[in-house]
Amino acid sequence: MANILLLEPDTVMARQYVVALSSAGHTCFRSASAQKALAVLDDQSIDAVLMELQLGQHNGLEFLYEIRTYGDLRNLPVVIISSVDPGLVQSASTYGLLRISEYLYKPTIKLTQIVTAINDTLPASVRSNVS
Repeated sequence: MANILLLEPDTVMARQYVVALSSAGHTCFRSASAQKALAVLDDQSIDAVLMELQLGQHNGLEFLYEIRTYGDLRNLPVVIISSVDPGLVQSASTYGLLRISEYLYKPTIKLTQIVTAINDTLPASVRSNVS
């Protein structure tokens, strides 16, 4: 079982992701904002992040830049699930600094693909405990 931080402002989408990830044996900590997500990262031991880039008050990229400045979060696996065209983000000169494990395009993604992406990004020590 892995602890997943879900950063998704859309309540309906978040509920679907939580059900899918919970069914796969993961514990989800849902946050609708970057500030709340940072609080979860401070309070919980998180194994991976699943996040939308389009957030209410903050840009998801800003959140990623911020967590990458913390030594203990520098290598935290992050899976992006967004309706933002991946080409726009991946072409940015600083994209490599964000260490994004996988980028999933919302309009074409299935819940099973999200679970697979999360499972594939988990460190081997955590993955061996996932059912």
